[in-house]
Amino acid sequence: MSTRLTEADTRFREWMHKNLDHAAAHFKLTVTGRPLLGWLDRSISAPAQGMWLRVVSEDRQWTEGEFWTGNLEANAFTTLSKPRVVDVFEWEHGRHQRAELMTLLPGAPCSPTDVLRRTADLPDEWWTELRGTSESVAAMPTTRVNADQALVTGRIQQQFGSAVNPVVRQWETVHGDLHWANLMGPGFGLLDWESWGRGPAGTDAATLLSHSLLVPQTAERVRDTFADVLATDAGLLAQFYVAARLLHRADRGAHPDLVAPLRKHVDCL
Repeated sequence: MSTRLTEADTRFREWMHKNLDHAAAHFKLTVTGRPLLGWLDRSISAPAQGMWLRVVSEDRQWTEGEFWTGNLEANAFTTLSKPRVVDVFEWEHGRHQRAELMTLLPGAPCSPTDVLRRTADLPDEWWTELRGTSESVAAMPTTRVNADQALVTGRIQQQFGSAVNPVVRQWETVHGDLHWANLMGPGFGLLDWESWGRGPAGTDAATLLSHSLLVPQTAERVRDTFADVLATDAGLLAQFYVAARLLHRADRGAHPDLVAPLRKHVDCL
């Protein structure tokens, strides 16, 4: 069975590369860099003649949610250092494909994976812009939803039972996926706005902290940058929620090396 799964994965990846080529041809561009597959291979991206081209593939039933238009709707953030979607192309081929042509940010992702595993050597200005970006996102009015009370309650109760009160009393707009593979350096930039929307206050600070726990020096810098956010009741609940969310993913085989630090972090809370 494992061999068949591997063959299926290989065929699907080859198909995703063909989807990227199809999108490039539509936009009359040439892929100029190595394509990168996203989470669970559901997306593929690459530089294309000074732009960034991303193709996401889903079954039609999953294309009605807000994540499908998140990157485009994030164009509302006109002053932040982030990609801007300049064109969109959708087509049907077995599944539904959406290609997004975006501006290309300078620099490189701070980590090849969402969890940081080596010290992030970044200038003070980078951290200042990170905090400012977080504040700008939090203040943006939107009807988009990143997480609702039912999701927060479910994740927390699944991992911690009744030990944590899951009721969210403060909501704000969040990026929703603030981890190290979505952050650019040495100049600040923030990628992947697919899931932004309303969520528990402090979600972004808690998310970045949780993804930094394997590198204590960087985790401490995150704590310093968001000290006033993380210390509030809302920030504490956000940390429980994010830890529960990551432990849920770990139950399915993701980032096993993060489990022990997450458990220790939760015990400290």
